[in-house]
Amino acid sequence: MIRIVLLAIAALLATPAWAQKLDDTPRTVVMTAFYPEWHSLVPTIRDAKEHVINGNTFLTGTLEGKPVVLMQSGVSVVNAAMSTQLVLDRFNVTRIVFSGIAGGVDPALSIGDVVVPENWGQYLEGSFARKTKTGWVPPDKGDADSPANWNFIFPRGTLITTPSAPMKRVYRIPVDADLLALAKKVVPTITLERCVPPSDKMRAGSALCLPRMPKVQVGGTGVTAGIYADNAAFRIYLQKAWKARVLDMESAAVMQVAMSNAVPAIVFRSLSDLAGGDPHKNMEYVFEHLASANSAHVVRAFVAALPN
Repeated sequence: MIRIVLLAIAALLATPAWAQKLDDTPRTVVMTAFYPEWHSLVPTIRDAKEHVINGNTFLTGTLEGKPVVLMQSGVSVVNAAMSTQLVLDRFNVTRIVFSGIAGGVDPALSIGDVVVPENWGQYLEGSFARKTKTGWVPPDKGDADSPANWNFIFPRGTLITTPSAPMKRVYRIPVDADLLALAKKVVPTITLERCVPPSDKMRAGSALCLPRMPKVQVGGTGVTAGIYADNAAFRIYLQKAWKARVLDMESAAVMQVAMSNAVPAIVFRSLSDLAGGDPHKNMEYVFEHLASANSAHVVRAFVAALPN
């Protein structure tokens, strides 16, 4: 009997960290990428309890009366994928809601606007082509659904598996249809922030305001890569070839992990800059706090409207 107990204890101690649930309450994951986005939401979490996993902080509590776990994914695609799988393994996750900033690609959008794309693509999941006398020749030419190339970069899609389907090549990962429908009902009339407070970036007594009131739009495509993009020519390419509205460094990776785990997910992104379309310089470091706050405004209203 003693030997059986000792073996059971040894098996428990040998259980991988990812298999140990920290919380059984069904929760919505509210995910951010980095500190400005995180700090816009931390004060709104009620009855917060801190959990630290692999050096990352997760806050369980309630947001707008709904059970949530607030977290940071970390910047860029590998961090986002790892941390998404980690939170799914360690908590009882019902859905994922991402709140963050992005670069604007669609010329109809302006800094401060919030966009809720209906799908996400990984624009640098591709082939780098060989240059020949007749032009660029990629090792993998893609298929009929492949977006057009940009010089030597040929999109080839992302191979994804799900619990109910074999591996397939996907160019755009759709957000959850029910969550998107709810967003269309809830978020278009939300009032956003127009001015950066004096304490952020500006000297005391001064404020920096956008020329018009930001708006919320639902629909279109967002794109992701591990690139801090600030290139006007490539911005034009993404808008034409991918029909992209915004770009970032995490969302499509989060959507891929969510899809592979059959977990509903949706992403809210507010423009901090124009990804190369800014007239003089990239404006992220001026407007990242304003954009983070605007995304957080919309996400709080959306979470409030979620079913229990």
